[in-house]
Amino acid sequence: MTPQMVIAAIDIGTNSTHMVVARITPSGFEVITREKSQTRLGEGGGDMKELSATAMDRGINALRHMKKIADVHGAHIVAVATSAVREADNADEFVARAHNEAGINIDIISGLEEARLIHSAVLRALPLAGVESLLIDIGGGSTEVVVFTSTTEHFARSFKLGSVRLTHRFFPQTHASKTQLLEARQFIASSIEPARKGLRRRNPRKAIVTSGTGETLARMCSLLGTGDTPRSMNGATFTRRQLQTVVQMIADAPDIEARSQIPGIDSTRADIILAGAIILEEFATSLDISEFTYCDFALREGLLFNEMQRLSPGGVDDIRHVALASATKLAMRCDDDFSHAQSVARLACALFDQLSKHFEMDQNDRLYLETASLLANVGITVSHAKHHLHSYYIIRHADLLGLTDDEIEIIAQIARYHRKGEPKLSHEPFRMLSVDDQRKVQLLSSILRVAIGLDRTHDGRVENVKVAVSKNDITVTISSSRKVDIDLNVYAANERVSLLAEVFDHDVVVVGK
Repeated sequence: MTPQMVIAAIDIGTNSTHMVVARITPSGFEVITREKSQTRLGEGGGDMKELSATAMDRGINALRHMKKIADVHGAHIVAVATSAVREADNADEFVARAHNEAGINIDIISGLEEARLIHSAVLRALPLAGVESLLIDIGGGSTEVVVFTSTTEHFARSFKLGSVRLTHRFFPQTHASKTQLLEARQFIASSIEPARKGLRRRNPRKAIVTSGTGETLARMCSLLGTGDTPRSMNGATFTRRQLQTVVQMIADAPDIEARSQIPGIDSTRADIILAGAIILEEFATSLDISEFTYCDFALREGLLFNEMQRLSPGGVDDIRHVALASATKLAMRCDDDFSHAQSVARLACALFDQLSKHFEMDQNDRLYLETASLLANVGITVSHAKHHLHSYYIIRHADLLGLTDDEIEIIAQIARYHRKGEPKLSHEPFRMLSVDDQRKVQLLSSILRVAIGLDRTHDGRVENVKVAVSKNDITVTISSSRKVDIDLNVYAANERVSLLAEVFDHDVVVVGK
């Protein structure tokens, strides 16, 4: 990371789009400016299955404006989209428009990745070392919940409970009836119930709330208790009893105008605050939470820290650890021969490292190869027949952490092509990739195919890999320190070299030593 680098982190949420522009310093970052636009991408009915044309226009206009601000400061831009975009059937249209009209590339992240990023931000904003804590982030479309101790996550879940989503569902009018309030509470309690026992079993010592809903409720409770708000809301506490009083005040307001006059309410949030407040109140009731602490850092700060890690020396290793830990968890759950997957990953990375000595290769691609190697056989949990196709589906729809949506697609396709047919433009998912990403999939799946052959015996007997390259040939020499026969591994690997030979335009042969 270059000295005095500036990063613009953009969080494209269901209710608002936020940007923080910060200068990176040795001790962290220094905020240059913040920008917010109430884009309401989750507006309308249909449970957020489609982004409306007007909502997309608002979102694109906000992104254009933010891009201009970021460019003024020479900022490196990183942007993520959450619930409203990830659930919309026309998300690709919005992402394409953002790229073409605003010059911003958007990564759509899963609910669990969103939770991880928020968790990483909270750790830097509050003194929580060694304290098992519960984090609740109520957004417009979803609520992320994490139980953690320092960097270790014990529980993480994304609930389809959000202030915009539930407002459209239960409170379409300006005043909430008793029936609507009861129905909303029952729905929220029912959504929480499957996770309630697991959450209460952890019994965290501290409950933390973040983002706009959390800030509004913390400010309202503070005014209720002292008649004033602290200079900084970060670390401000409020009780469940105060929250219940505030919820009743909001519910009793006869219309939005009256509600917006309640001390502490942001007028732009007045129409959706009731739904958000009830969500937090139901979590308090279900989990027997007596006190909350508000944290000023949330997703955009977590995104900022994450990008700092990616751009810093050693930062890629931090992201790699998160991604591989997440992939390992999925592989151990779905693959009954995980030791084979580990051996294949080791051999694939060895081939990648050896080949990169002779050919120009992107070192960041090594993570995609290693992750795909661990996950190539997870489809066996569905059926051995066509398990490479099942693996693609499972990986594509898994909540892999530390990876963007585009990166998960690349990994899923590498795993999909670990056997049987090679990547073809007649396969729609492959055709939809950019030319550069198609090249990545071809290259990395060609290496994975050979690595799988090198562990044909499923016992990790091949320990050493060496690659020699001449003008027209690539020779892969393998060996073992054990007195074992590796002829079958040599044979199986040679049966799988055709794609590797095509990618590098060399004849390829595998030999034993």
